Amino acid sequence: MFFGKSPFAAGLRVLAPFGWFMLVTGCALLWWQLSSWRTKNIRASRPTPTSPPAPFRRSSSAPPPVDRVPTEDDRLAAEPKPHTVGPRSTPTTWGPGVFSVIEWRRFEALVEALFAQAGFDTKSQSHGADEGIDIWLFSKTQPGTPVSIVQCKHWQGKQVGVDKVRELRGVMAAKSVTRGQFATTSSFTSDATSFAKDNGINLLDFQGLLSLIAQRTPEQQQALLAVALEGEHWRPTCVNCGIKMVQRSPRKGGAAFWGCEGFPKCKTTMPMRGALVDV
Repeated sequence: MFFGKSPFAAGLRVLAPFGWFMLVTGCALLWWQLSSWRTKNIRASRPTPTSPPAPFRRSSSAPPPVDRVPTEDDRLAAEPKPHTVGPRSTPTTWGPGVFSVIEWRRFEALVEALFAQAGFDTKSQSHGADEGIDIWLFSKTQPGTPVSIVQCKHWQGKQVGVDKVRELRGVMAAKSVTRGQFATTSSFTSDATSFAKDNGINLLDFQGLLSLIAQRTPEQQQALLAVALEGEHWRPTCVNCGIKMVQRSPRKGGAAFWGCEGFPKCKTTMPMRGALVDV
């Protein structure tokens, strides 16, 4: 009764709706906080996804499989080695031994010098396709007209057959030249000799060359010897590039050989001759 009529009770009645509003709002905020905290805990408890492992890649520097069959390029790509071979000895006078130690390009230079001493003007090229002509011979009275052509073969232990002499005759016909010369460090077969006699071809084997050289003066002989033994006379020249070849050794073992320094652009190779020894 007393509170029903008192001013304090009247004030409580006025504030009652506001109190209920605050209570409801507080409960709502509490529910939202609990929900937010629970969500964070659930996310934190989940395992962190990981990226799939990268596929295996072979290192570019890894060696090739051991069961791969070596190719010709593998053999040629063997690292060039310092020169460990050289001639058994360097000749000081003329003899068959000179032909054994010099390479093919020095032999051609020698033959050209020999014809130059005989009074011919000469023309040659150091490498590349030569159309079957190693040296052109010209008369000094007719410098523009070739009087003969020369083919050279720096062979050892193998005779020059009639097929090679026939090839020279074909080149002579194509170039309208009536005389030919064929020089070799080896010798000729009997068939080659017969064919040459019937077709205007002069054959010069190693004995014939030594005979011509012996007819020169001592000064001329020494000049020819200097041409033959010029520079690294034992180290072959690449027939395609015109540069000296380098000694190479196969990666998987085997005999050393000569390979063009221009590999892989040029894959020319040559075996090493028996006249060379380890130094």
